Amino acid sequence: MTEQATGAHPTPRPRSSGPQSAPVEHVTGAQSLIRSLEEVGADTVFGIPGGAILPAYDPMMDSTRVRHVLVRHEQGAGHAATGYAQATGRVGVCMATSGPGATNLVTPIADAHMDSVPLVAITGQVAAKSIGTDAFQEADICGITMPITKHNFLVTKAEDIPHTIAEAFHIASTGRPGPVLVDIAKDALQAKTTFSWPPQTDLPGYRPVTKPHAKQIREAAKLITAARRPVLYVGGGVVKAGATAELKVLAELTGAPVTTTLMALGAFPDSHPQHVGMPGMHGAVTAVTALQKADLIVALGARFDDRVTGKLDSFAPYAKIVHADIDPAEIGKNRAADVPIVGDAREVIADLVQAVQAEHTEGRTGDYTAWWKDLDRWRATYPLGYDQPENGMLAPQAVIERIGQLAPDNTVFAAGVGQHQMWSAHFIDYEQPATWLNSGGAGTMGYAVPAAMGAKAGRPDATVWAIDGDGCFQMTNQELTTCALNNIPIKVAIINNGALGMVRQWQTLFYNQRYSNTVLHAGPEGADQPNTGTRVPDFVKLAEAMGCVAMRCESPDELDAVIAKANAINDRPVVVDFIVHEDAMVWPMVAAGTSNDEVMAARGVRPDFGDNEDD
Repeated sequence: MTEQATGAHPTPRPRSSGPQSAPVEHVTGAQSLIRSLEEVGADTVFGIPGGAILPAYDPMMDSTRVRHVLVRHEQGAGHAATGYAQATGRVGVCMATSGPGATNLVTPIADAHMDSVPLVAITGQVAAKSIGTDAFQEADICGITMPITKHNFLVTKAEDIPHTIAEAFHIASTGRPGPVLVDIAKDALQAKTTFSWPPQTDLPGYRPVTKPHAKQIREAAKLITAARRPVLYVGGGVVKAGATAELKVLAELTGAPVTTTLMALGAFPDSHPQHVGMPGMHGAVTAVTALQKADLIVALGARFDDRVTGKLDSFAPYAKIVHADIDPAEIGKNRAADVPIVGDAREVIADLVQAVQAEHTEGRTGDYTAWWKDLDRWRATYPLGYDQPENGMLAPQAVIERIGQLAPDNTVFAAGVGQHQMWSAHFIDYEQPATWLNSGGAGTMGYAVPAAMGAKAGRPDATVWAIDGDGCFQMTNQELTTCALNNIPIKVAIINNGALGMVRQWQTLFYNQRYSNTVLHAGPEGADQPNTGTRVPDFVKLAEAMGCVAMRCESPDELDAVIAKANAINDRPVVVDFIVHEDAMVWPMVAAGTSNDEVMAARGVRPDFGDNEDD
C-alpha cells in the first residue's frame, strides 16, 4: 500500500538537503511549523485552538496556502482529516491543543491506524520544563497514542520543527500509510529559530520494501495458472496503492473471480462480471462461499481480519495462499502464506501481470469453466435483496439504493457504522476507487458526518453523501455547523429506525428480543411505543438550527422527489431524516465466532450448495 489513491494528487515528498543552499528565514517555531506545512503540500488543516497550540494559530492566519477549518470537536477534526485523506489520497492534517484537546483525537487516530490512512496529527504540549509535572492541561499524548500511531514525535526545540514535519509526512504517506503524531511544546513554538527548506531528514531504520521479489512473483503466477478454483481477495491496500487499473488487467487476464473487502469497494467495478461481491460477516453469499471453496486465494493488500475469515481455523480449508502486502508483519499473522510477497500493491500486481502472461506464453493457462458454473449458480440462487415492510413504511435498503441510483456520477459516499453501513456497501454500486469511505477496522460510530466534511473539503467539485444512522448521527452532528459556516455543502441521509440498529439486530437474534438500551425513540417509560423513528431530538429542527436545509421523508411515494431535491441543493448542507422500518435486518450474516460455512442468506435460510469437496 502507498499513499496514492487512483486519480489523487501526490503529496510532495520531503527531500534531504543536498549541496544547494536554501534561503534562511528568521522566524518563531510557530512560523516554522506553518511554513513547513506549506512546503509539504498541506492545504487544509482541521482543528480547534487552545492554550498550548495557540502560538501556531497566529501565523496560520497569515498563510495563503493553508486553509484552517474550525471544527466543533477534536474528534470531528480527526475524522475530517481521515475523510480528506481517503477521498484525495493526500495526507490529512488535524490540530489540537494539549490535554483534553489531544486526547479527543485518540479515537480518530486509532481509526486511521486500523484502516491505514495517511494522517498527521499536530498537538500542542505544555512547556518543555513543565512536562511530567502534571501541569494544567498536560497529557502524555505520545505515550497514549504509541500503540495506535505509525510513529510519533515529541518536539521540545524550535529548530527541530521543519525536519520533524517533513519526516512525519514522509512516514505517514509511504509504505503502509498510517497516522503520525507530532506533539510540540509551547515554548518551542514561541522560541526564535531559523527556517530553511528542504531540511535534513534522518530516518535510518525506515526503509519500506516496495519492489516484490521476482521469484515469489513467478511462484504466484504458477499457482494461479495451475489452480481450478482461484479467488482474487482484494483489500484496501489496492486502493491506497493506486493499483486499481493494474488489478483490472490482472483479473481479466486470469479470468478469476474478484472479491473486494469493505475497505476495497470501488477497487474493482461492482458491475464487472468477474466481481462476486464483498466477503465477510455480512458479505455476499457468493463471495463468502467462493473463499470457502477456493483452492487458491490471492490476497492483495488485505489482512485476513476476523470479519472476513469468521472462525479462523475453518476458513478456506482447501486453499493455498498467496499473500501480498506492503507490511511484512501482516503476512502470516492470521493465515500462513504458501507464497509470501512483500511489496507495494501496484508493483506486485504489475509484476504478476507480466508473470501470468509469461505462463500463458508457455501454454499454461487456468481452466475455470467449472468454477464459474458454480459461482454463477450461487449468484443466481442467493442474490442480495430485501423485503418491503408490510406496514407501508420505508425499507432502509430502498432508501440507500435510491440515493445511490439518483446520485451524480463519482459521488463520494461516507457511511457511519452499523446496519446502514452494510446496506450502503451492498446496495450502492461502486465503480471507481475513493468513492466509498467508512470506518472499517475500528467501527467508529460518529465517523460519517465529519468524514464527509473532510472529503468535500478535499474534493469540492464532488457530490458527497453521508449515510448515517440516528444513533451515529447524534455523536458528531455538530460538525454540520462547521460545514454551514465554511461552505462545505455535504448531504446527510439519516436512516432513522429509532434504535441502535445493528445492536438491536443482535438482540433479536441472540438475546431473545430483549432490547436493553437500544431504543432511541422513547425513554424507559415508553420503550414499547410504536416506532416512528427518533424524534427527540427532532433532526429536522436540529439541522435547521445548524444552518442546513432539512427535510423528512416517511413514505415510499416521497422518496425520489426528496432525494432529487437534496441533490439539487448545493449551496448549503442538506439533511434528510428518513423514517424507516425498525425490524429490517442485514443479510447475509455469519454469526460472530462461527465458521463461514454457516453463512445465512436470510433469517432461517442457510444456503444448500449441493456439492462435496474431493480434495
